[in-house]
Amino acid sequence: MNIVVCVKQVPDLNQIRIKGDTGEPVINGVPYRLSEFDKNALEAAITLKEKHGGKVTAVSIGTPKIKETIKESLAMGADEALLVVDESWTGGDPGRTAGLLVRAVEKLGTFDLILVGEGSADNYSGQVGPRLAERLGIPQITYVRALELVDGKIRATRDLEDCYEVVEAPFGVLISVTSELNSPRLPSLTKILAAAKKPVTVTTPAELQEVRNGTYVEQIRNVAPPLSRKGIFLEGDADKVAEELVRALENEGVLRR
Repeated sequence: MNIVVCVKQVPDLNQIRIKGDTGEPVINGVPYRLSEFDKNALEAAITLKEKHGGKVTAVSIGTPKIKETIKESLAMGADEALLVVDESWTGGDPGRTAGLLVRAVEKLGTFDLILVGEGSADNYSGQVGPRLAERLGIPQITYVRALELVDGKIRATRDLEDCYEVVEAPFGVLISVTSELNSPRLPSLTKILAAAKKPVTVTTPAELQEVRNGTYVEQIRNVAPPLSRKGIFLEGDADKVAEELVRALENEGVLRR
């Protein structure tokens, strides 16, 4: 069973600062890591491989920093990786991302299953997986919270907010997973060291003969919403202040909604 997992490098959101005057995020110097949703997809692929055999290939597009970020995928259990490296990559255009992933998957050859996260931790457009399936001409199952292999078919439980839906599909399907699917493993030191010996193929959009027939997205601004505080001070006896605090929270709709 050949499983392809599409993973994305994103800035570590916990280390991003916001400029007080402009509201713009400060990305320079922030380390990159794998998107958490993609780790769920990768964990699902590795679990299937451990139970039923096969090979897991991690595919990613990004700046040269992806060469370091991808090591986490290999340490978790991916057997190999294919990287599409672009010096000016921003990752904000889901149409172009899906187009390049199509070329990358075609370069790998045959596959039985493609796994992606339901969205990315930064832009969270949720478009790349469906676009990729459409361009490959294969079925897709989205928002999967449970996954297993039954009688040679993929059985998935979809989370539709107000209900669950259980569906089956033959191999040759794309699946987008939610964070409820599993808890990604933490690789041991031995696995981390062994990851350096696993094969990594590096290519470029030009080498893949990229065809830009998708969307063209231009990021105009990226700012945090303005936040303001009322700065209400409560003074006096503790019992009196407590009552005033409760009333203030009720007026704001925080309590007893």
